[in-house]
Amino acid sequence: MSLSLPRPRKLPPRYGAVVLPFFLSLMMTFIISGISTLRALGPGQEFLRAWPAAWAMSWAIGFPTLLVVLPAVRRLAALVVAPPPG
Repeated sequence: MSLSLPRPRKLPPRYGAVVLPFFLSLMMTFIISGISTLRALGPGQEFLRAWPAAWAMSWAIGFPTLLVVLPAVRRLAALVVAPPPG
């Protein structure tokens, strides 16, 4: 007998304009704040204590910024990238 868990429901497509920058900002600010904090403080306990706050501040700025600039970035990309065939 196989037990299968119910599949989580997905968000409607209209939320894609917010979900993509949400995840992108989480990942980018995690990496960039980690590198910047590591360079400033070096490895150790001080880095581990400071990084979460640096990440939170970076994300609080990064997410709304992505929401605002992403449409312009898509237009710029369309100027330099050919559309798919068909």
